[in-house]
Amino acid sequence: MDGDNIQTDSGLGSDFDDDFDPLIGENDPALPTERYLDRELSWLAFNQRVLELAEDPDLPVLERANFLAIFASNLDEFFMVRVAGLKRRILTGLAVPTNIGRAPQDALSDISAMAHVLQDRHAHAFQDLVSPALAGAGIDIVNWDTLDDADRRSLRDYFSNQIFPVLMPLAVDPVHPFPYISGLSLNLAVRVRNSKTGKQEFARLKVPTMLPRFVRVDRREKADSVRFITLEDLIANHLGDLFPGMDILEHHIFRVTRNEDVEIEEDETENLIKALEKELLRRRFGPPIRLEITEDMDEVTLGLLVRELDVTEQEVYRLPAPLDLGGLFDLRIDRPDLRYVKHVPTTAVQLLAPEPNAEPDIFSAISRRDILLHHPYESFATSVQAFLEQAAADPDVLAIKQTLYRTSGDSPIVEALIAAAESGKQVLALVEIKARFDEQANITWARKLEKAGVHVVYGLVGLKTHCKLALVVRNENGVLRHYSHIGTGNYNPKTSRLYEDLGLLTTDPQVGKDLTRLFNELSGYAIEKKFKRLLVAPLHLRRGLLKSIAAETAAAQAGKPSGIRIKVNSMVDEAIIDALYRASQARVPIEIWVRGICSLKPGVPGMSETIKVRSILGRYLEHSRIFSFHTNGDTQVYIGSADMMHRNLDRRVEALVRLVDPDHLAEIDALFTRAMDDRTSSWWLDSSGEWTRHHLDDSGHPLDDMQDRLMQQISHRKRPTGRR
Repeated sequence: MDGDNIQTDSGLGSDFDDDFDPLIGENDPALPTERYLDRELSWLAFNQRVLELAEDPDLPVLERANFLAIFASNLDEFFMVRVAGLKRRILTGLAVPTNIGRAPQDALSDISAMAHVLQDRHAHAFQDLVSPALAGAGIDIVNWDTLDDADRRSLRDYFSNQIFPVLMPLAVDPVHPFPYISGLSLNLAVRVRNSKTGKQEFARLKVPTMLPRFVRVDRREKADSVRFITLEDLIANHLGDLFPGMDILEHHIFRVTRNEDVEIEEDETENLIKALEKELLRRRFGPPIRLEITEDMDEVTLGLLVRELDVTEQEVYRLPAPLDLGGLFDLRIDRPDLRYVKHVPTTAVQLLAPEPNAEPDIFSAISRRDILLHHPYESFATSVQAFLEQAAADPDVLAIKQTLYRTSGDSPIVEALIAAAESGKQVLALVEIKARFDEQANITWARKLEKAGVHVVYGLVGLKTHCKLALVVRNENGVLRHYSHIGTGNYNPKTSRLYEDLGLLTTDPQVGKDLTRLFNELSGYAIEKKFKRLLVAPLHLRRGLLKSIAAETAAAQAGKPSGIRIKVNSMVDEAIIDALYRASQARVPIEIWVRGICSLKPGVPGMSETIKVRSILGRYLEHSRIFSFHTNGDTQVYIGSADMMHRNLDRRVEALVRLVDPDHLAEIDALFTRAMDDRTSSWWLDSSGEWTRHHLDDSGHPLDDMQDRLMQQISHRKRPTGRR
């Protein structure tokens, strides 16, 4: 699946769950008032980093096109959730100042200004950079006007046979009211004139989503020299077939983004699935919050759309065609020379069979020692998936318990749980059906699990279950043994090939006891007590991290060695940020490795001089979360599912597990050292909120690509010769 890189969890996961809480950090007089970066603008800066990858001429051109599509998809979700949520709160009077104290209406204006700039830059990156580079590689995206008669005849046949039958032009007049425009659909606004009466009319024509967005001009062309025309361009040049007897006066493309956030009120008696299904139906009819139009749209057509859709001037984005560059995901061309060099995940060496031709035994391997997995460099299929499949088939396994947040529709994980239940094992699946934009899929396979006899529960009222946990209970000679997996990523075989994640496989009795109790509490009513090797939100995770940060602060103040290293997707929580500021004031060396949002200001004299922030984006989505504390030389390292956001720490069930194997601690240390090295390609954050890309050395040569380097390093690991 090279080329299917996703730089946010868009459509699969998200950084957009509501996080509009007022500040929860204490008013510390030792810290300046203006000490945070705006979280919304920080997210837009993240998407700008994605765009910079698309603009990079040194990347394979089809990957650049893919990054353009990722940018577009990311921005769609940002508008559907963050912008829509902010606007909804303004309209209902529930909005609070942002994390930097900006009034909600001012925050919307700030977002709009930056989003307009980025969308213009995005469109011109396609027009001026990526499209010419594609053409140079033999892939032309052409306009109808450039085609000769033979091309047009061929496309006319294709239009008549494959497109015309599914089109549905909708007139707008006193008898036909303005039609509902579905969110994210491409549409043609058409103004026509009756050739007999001279009366002008308006019609809307939706571009069908089930048809290819890019149509081959000549299907007989060689694979290394192809031409495409956009579906909307092809339709626009056959409007006469759709409006016979009418003169086509104007036709323009437009696209609407709607509020597609889901709000459900939970109580302890309602059926959560039924409530969610009702809300999913309402999602389709959310109010518009963005109108994208082609730059050539006339004022009459624009005025009609603005009036009927009830959008403001600020919400109108006038762009060069084509709109919706997310459609570049559909540009499927078999040109390996224009993509990243293919990487094949390797099986973790600890899971290899003792002899090359022998069958691997997952349980024996985990029994020997804890195993730290690093995806996608190490295969998910031959580790986590194999662990669950072997557990399902093993007659000695008595029970399997697992959380499921997002997984693929044809998931072998789900099939393994079903097989286990059908063979008589006790199986518990804790399903989070409120995982954004995956709600309907989760409802479907939750019901499939229930029909197979799996005990399906939906977590605790008011909390999303986001932790990634699996527990297998096995009878070994009359003794019950616990085999545990705790990860940073979803149990999704498809995204595991694109997302960078960590996972721990262990038979540690304490972890087994912790997970047993946690699963019991999750399928019951509440999470009450602390755990031994876990930090669990919402009660204890923030508190535990603050305690560790405070310990490093005290060590530095006492003149002892100290250090903090954190890798997250987002760093927003004010209490955590303030604790890091206080640690920096005590001269604790702090390294933050963040993929997306960062509200922390590094390098501010007297506040954060010892804090360094880096971001790494590339072919894989950096998704693991790591927390490392020096602890007076006894390094404490946690991995798990939690980002430093209010939602993760207050409104979700999250779990971090402490690593104890010295080799694992050394591996995490080496990972951070490589990521923060000036010789590694990355983005650096400064105190003003600006991210600067460092990918070339002083001589103009590329800096190290960390993901490529890790793939090479891990793929060359040797099969262990001894057993411990």
